[in-house]
Amino acid sequence: MSERGRKRGRPKIANAKTAAERMRAYRKRKRDAGLVNVRQWKLSGDSPDGRFSDHRFLDARSLAMHCKIVQKIDHDPSLLEKAHSNLSRWSAKTVGTKPRFLKEWQEILDKPWPAIAGMMTSMSEDATRLRSSSPFAGILDAKEREQIYAAFRA
Repeated sequence: MSERGRKRGRPKIANAKTAAERMRAYRKRKRDAGLVNVRQWKLSGDSPDGRFSDHRFLDARSLAMHCKIVQKIDHDPSLLEKAHSNLSRWSAKTVGTKPRFLKEWQEILDKPWPAIAGMMTSMSEDATRLRSSSPFAGILDAKEREQIYAAFRA
């Protein structure tokens, strides 16, 4: 099949659910298990400085931002060069022992794009940790970042 006629995403299966249908089923399973959908983050009562009780909120927002970054790079693979240049700049500025995340990101960015995208959107602990030091800064414009931030303020 020619590159032009090829469709993106998973191959179609006869009774496959859409992403929205899968998400609805996932949320139903969670509700049936007794979990409550949180719409608003509340301050922890024992937090003297007024911070949130944990990092789940920030991790979820970071994941959303990285999902958007993956979409943008899928449409324009040249944006991946921005991550390479950020990583090179950070490495050049580091004096002495380089932080572990620089080496980890370099190893990840040496892989093919599908592997990079898979890691960026993974729910694993390592992926969550690495997203906090992401070299993909500058790929989302201000409007895109604000949309994601606004979605998490609701």
